[in-house]
Amino acid sequence: MAPTLVILFHTLTIIAAVYAVAESKSDGLVPEHALITPSPTLLGDVTRTVKHRRGILDDLKGNVNSVLSELGSNIPSYVASGVPNFFQGFPAGEDVRQSLGLDDSQISALPTSVLNIPSYGNWTDRGWNLRFRGNVYKQPNIEQEKLDELANVFLIDTSVEELPPDQAAQARNLTASIFVLQQDNENVTFSLRPAPTAGASGEQGGGGAVTPNGGSQQIDFPNPTTTQGDFDDFVLIQSNGLTAGNSTSDIQRLNVYAEEANFSNAERPYIGNATSYLVPPTGLTIISDIDDILRITKIYQPKEGLLNSFARPFVQWRNMPDIYANWSRSIPDLHFHYLTTTPEQVTRNYMDFIYKTYPGGSFDTRPLNFSDVEATLSIRKYLLVKIFETFPERKFILVADTSNSDVMKAYPQMVTEFPGQVQCIFLRNTSATDDGDRFPYDTSGFEDLDRNSYMFFKVPDDLTNLDIQNGQCLNASVQQNLTFGWQGLPFGINLGEGAGSSSRSSSVVNLWLGSLVLGVMVTVLL
Repeated sequence: MAPTLVILFHTLTIIAAVYAVAESKSDGLVPEHALITPSPTLLGDVTRTVKHRRGILDDLKGNVNSVLSELGSNIPSYVASGVPNFFQGFPAGEDVRQSLGLDDSQISALPTSVLNIPSYGNWTDRGWNLRFRGNVYKQPNIEQEKLDELANVFLIDTSVEELPPDQAAQARNLTASIFVLQQDNENVTFSLRPAPTAGASGEQGGGGAVTPNGGSQQIDFPNPTTTQGDFDDFVLIQSNGLTAGNSTSDIQRLNVYAEEANFSNAERPYIGNATSYLVPPTGLTIISDIDDILRITKIYQPKEGLLNSFARPFVQWRNMPDIYANWSRSIPDLHFHYLTTTPEQVTRNYMDFIYKTYPGGSFDTRPLNFSDVEATLSIRKYLLVKIFETFPERKFILVADTSNSDVMKAYPQMVTEFPGQVQCIFLRNTSATDDGDRFPYDTSGFEDLDRNSYMFFKVPDDLTNLDIQNGQCLNASVQQNLTFGWQGLPFGINLGEGAGSSSRSSSVVNLWLGSLVLGVMVTVLL
């Protein structure tokens, strides 16, 4: 009896879910660039595979296929998270070691590298406090055949062999950056130097930052790396010619070099580079998502999302660079901070793209210890809170798109939890401009906010001529049509106050509730 009821329960639940969705559908000088840790270069002898082989390829395929298998439904389950699950389940260092059969002597012979994330520093009563953030790892040399096999896991209806040479190279490099050996309990030393300009405000890689008159020094990071090889903490740095943060509105740029001193890697004096920003206590900061707001990703279409993330060159979204360039030119000392929940291993291409296309700025990415879906859903809020608490007197403009439910939840929360600090919220309505986006989005968090403090927009030009410096966030010519509930469902079905097609919306909700009650009854019978 019990097995039959279990099958009946699952069958009815699937039928109800499908039916609910169906109902809802009726001067000649080359300008300097900000420093970025380069992608791994696979050189030298291939690391031999000798023992301890695990089915890491099968494990990874299982993680990816568990997501892709849901594409047969109209709205996959991971829509609820708004996070591309093909960025989940990356292998840890031990998994990579066992899969490649590396012994301790082979690992010891590999050079050590540091992924250095461009960060920010704040002014305190003791001086400048600079955040150091990144990962220490070793890059095994994987034979191309094996690397191609690993890379193909992330591609749908194609393979590395079928890609153009430049895309195949990118896919291999990105895959290599995933299959690394994180180094725990390592001590890291940094060298700080004044950073030359990377362009004027509004130019690619430029921004409102200036080159300081000093700041050169060496920093011994106070804590060893975590079990995942991560390091992340603020360290008080010496002035050494830096301008005090309470006497300037300038943002000062420092190049941060991870030194080789603690590693047996004498041929490379610096093994991880980044440009960081010393940001004064007051002023305006843009906190911007990247995927589907600054570049075309289509995370809501996994086949395209995977190709756009792993193989194809990054492409800007329409004329969004012009909007950011104008803001950078017109607003003095504007700080740009780019926040992505993409795992840190695969963000080099993001940083390279940003510095070639948008004003330079600091970055936040997902650390390795935020690895599962639940942790991933909390990382954006965690990183937002960190920067808000670091700069309690600054105002922030938050920019993203509606395909991320963590954005739809976290952005309104920042308004209520940090009163007076959120200047504007701008959200691209992806489902209104891309029929491939079937991610519903929940606008209920905006119901109690000032209607002039946020705007849902369709194209970058909707942001033109807004005086964001003085708090003008709403373009009156851009219709909002918010229902303060679930929106973006197929066939224009919206839930919430003021939603159209209320009778059909109610039937969808009632059908879902009915299936829920049926499930409870079956569970009780079992």
